[in-house]
Amino acid sequence: SHRKKILSIVHNYSYDMYKETADWLLERTKIRPKVAIICGSGLGGLAEVLDDKTDFPYSDIPHFPTSTAPGHAGQLVFGRLEDHECVCMKGRFHFYEGYSMHKVTYPVRVFFLLGVKTLIVTNAAGALNGSYKVGDFMLIKDHINMPGFAGQNPLRGHNDERFGVRFPCMSDAYDPDLRALAKQTAKEQGLDSLLQQGVYGMQSGPAFETIAECEVLHRLGADAIGMSTAPEVVVARHCGLRVFAMSLITNILVRDYDSNEKANEEEVLESTALRTKDLQTFIRNFITKI
Repeated sequence: SHRKKILSIVHNYSYDMYKETADWLLERTKIRPKVAIICGSGLGGLAEVLDDKTDFPYSDIPHFPTSTAPGHAGQLVFGRLEDHECVCMKGRFHFYEGYSMHKVTYPVRVFFLLGVKTLIVTNAAGALNGSYKVGDFMLIKDHINMPGFAGQNPLRGHNDERFGVRFPCMSDAYDPDLRALAKQTAKEQGLDSLLQQGVYGMQSGPAFETIAECEVLHRLGADAIGMSTAPEVVVARHCGLRVFAMSLITNILVRDYDSNEKANEEEVLESTALRTKDLQTFIRNFITKI
């Protein structure tokens, strides 16, 4: 019994802990979400697309981490969007906040136990691709997980088969049918001129990238860089969730040693604010089509 209990622990998180969190939430809301949304930096306003909202501060939820990053409010919001019942994270967790990858991805397994089938992930990212502009939306077709290359993979450690297989496939991480649906939604909304499709490169942060690091990721095939998303997507796919992810391009990354431009947090949040309404409308229209 004692050995079994030890084996059920995934780096200090047991299946029972995830289930306790899920059960606590299910007891306090009538919403049974099939779609979960993780909001990126400054994008917590996406929760406003939901009707009949019930909010839970992260600090009230058993075993839940708390968000410390600027532009991340720290609330779990349940609600409806027409016939779709959803849950939305207003503020995500980042590896750079000092959390383990297991803690960063804790909510995704809770979503799985709530009955979620589709995960929508948004983030703010800096562009490497020379054809991208600030304010563009990038549909993520694949990712390069640099922390994963260095051994910081959220699936590291004991595998609990109740969540997924030991060696999950990641070649189909980003659902092509959902991307096609997103393109259709953007066209109907008149946003197709802002729509890009590319590869998201994740670095751990919190320092922005050096010029040489940008060059490395660009040569590896990244179109934009951010400090999140890949861990949540890996865990979501491990659980069998469909994934759609999108970056809001908030800045153009510096790749010239003679440039006087400097990446900064204020620029990211200001650029995000300009596109929030468009993104809210897009996500609302997109979810109703799923």
